[in-house]
Amino acid sequence: MRVKSRRILIIYTGGTIGMVRDTATGALSPFKFEKLAEAVPGLKELDVETEVCCFDRLIDSSDMGPEGWVNIGQVIHGNYGEYDGFVVLHGTDTMAYTASALSFMLENLGKPVVLTGSQLPVGVLRSDGKSNLVNAIEMASAVDEKGRPMVKEVCVCFGDTLYRGNRVTKFSAENFDAFISANLPVLAKAGVHVKWSRGADVSRDEDASAPFRLQEKLDSRVLILKIHPGLTPKTILSLLENNDLKGLVLETYGSGNAPTSKEFIQALGTAAKRKMPVVNVTQCAEGSVEMGKYAASTQLLEAGVVSGRDMTCEAAVTKMMYLLGKGADYAETCRLLGEPLRGEMSGS
Repeated sequence: MRVKSRRILIIYTGGTIGMVRDTATGALSPFKFEKLAEAVPGLKELDVETEVCCFDRLIDSSDMGPEGWVNIGQVIHGNYGEYDGFVVLHGTDTMAYTASALSFMLENLGKPVVLTGSQLPVGVLRSDGKSNLVNAIEMASAVDEKGRPMVKEVCVCFGDTLYRGNRVTKFSAENFDAFISANLPVLAKAGVHVKWSRGADVSRDEDASAPFRLQEKLDSRVLILKIHPGLTPKTILSLLENNDLKGLVLETYGSGNAPTSKEFIQALGTAAKRKMPVVNVTQCAEGSVEMGKYAASTQLLEAGVVSGRDMTCEAAVTKMMYLLGKGADYAETCRLLGEPLRGEMSGS
């Protein structure tokens, strides 16, 4: 169901989708969004009122980080009462990180925030940007039979699919289906009609009556450490003894396994002694950490490592930044890392 005159704010941060090729020079330059309706005729058929907000300084996806996330959040927060939903145009390389970060930062969110982008510029003949943008706006404006938004969370719309934002990972550098959500069913698929997955509602540990707010403070002093053969305890120890490091995301083998040598475990135990939270996520695209299932992960539990279950690495690192930014103590941070806050992990 669509309601005419739903108001959607399009926030252009940068990225491939907003570029066009100069016919004279062949160079790519930012698209003039005041001509959006002319460039994307399908928008007129949606019966949705759109307005565009462009960042003064466009951000390449590889340069997007906490400062950019806060800027996006501030635009949404400042316009929250004026629009029914938000579409964020963003480069694909770090889109999963931004979607995950926003899912935590936008507390008590009651409206759709849909990120999209493209593999080819919107001004290129075979660009996927036009269809991605139309799909994103359609899904951001969709309501149920009672006029309520179909989604009230941060999502990623890419190709013909709507994903939970903190469940996606960029899978391909060149395919139009660039993202996957291996551990959670998609929220919607666009075909002749949009088919919604009713069983994929977000689970929040929030007060539904609480007002929408933006958590702006993030602590980016977080490191991702991927376990690999040959990684020495001495290397780990040198990282964990860095006083500027405040949190660690550990990417382990399979269901959460890591080397079992005494020296390796002792090195990781340095984090607990420093009251530095460590969360364990799997290197595999699909599946979950099950700490204690094998001896290779039991010792991690004993060293104070928190199970991230089926969280993506992108969700784990941004959740860590968010929790550290809130200033919770070590025990509370570890507890919350192991619990779902915005549907980023399975389980209750």
